[in-house]
Amino acid sequence: MEPFVLRSPEVLLSVPTDADVDRIAAVCTDEQIASWTTVPSPYSRQDAEGFVAGYVAQGWEQDKDFTWAVRAPGRADGPVLGMMGVTVTARHPDGTPLTGELGYWTAPDARGRGLTTSAGRLVTDWALDPEGLGLQRLQWLAFVGNWPSRRVAWKLGFRFEGTMRRHGVQRGELRDDWIGALLPGDPREPDEPWPHDSAAF
Repeated sequence: MEPFVLRSPEVLLSVPTDADVDRIAAVCTDEQIASWTTVPSPYSRQDAEGFVAGYVAQGWEQDKDFTWAVRAPGRADGPVLGMMGVTVTARHPDGTPLTGELGYWTAPDARGRGLTTSAGRLVTDWALDPEGLGLQRLQWLAFVGNWPSRRVAWKLGFRFEGTMRRHGVQRGELRDDWIGALLPGDPREPDEPWPHDSAAF
């Protein structure tokens, strides 16, 4: 699939390029990103180069991993404020995508502004739209304790489905995962009160 731009009044999503490598390398040294994601730690410029030229480019070419840089509205080459993506996790025998997983991180200087939620809404709508990716299930996973990530998923309408023990792998270590899911017919709003008093990304 050819990369494309998603936009709303709040954010613009475009595919990260070589021009973003330094910014990505700087942001991914953040302690919170290292703690709650599977990015390499310590994170180097070489890691950022491999992410952009390898993972991102190949993901779009193979119609498997669809990754966007979150930016302020108006400029497709503006500074990276976060990263948002969908990975196809299962397909029908005819190749049609069936299920996927939503993932994201937010730069420290962009947190608390609702940007990740706005970006997640754009990507979630595309992933579940029959005219978009057409998934039948989109799931969210986060290591247990990652309340900011869970709050974004909650705002997007993901239904919390429980805790999977020793399901996640982070740099060779097993960690417990939270899991939630959103189906095409689900309301795109919370289905239960927020379970924890925590600031959102």
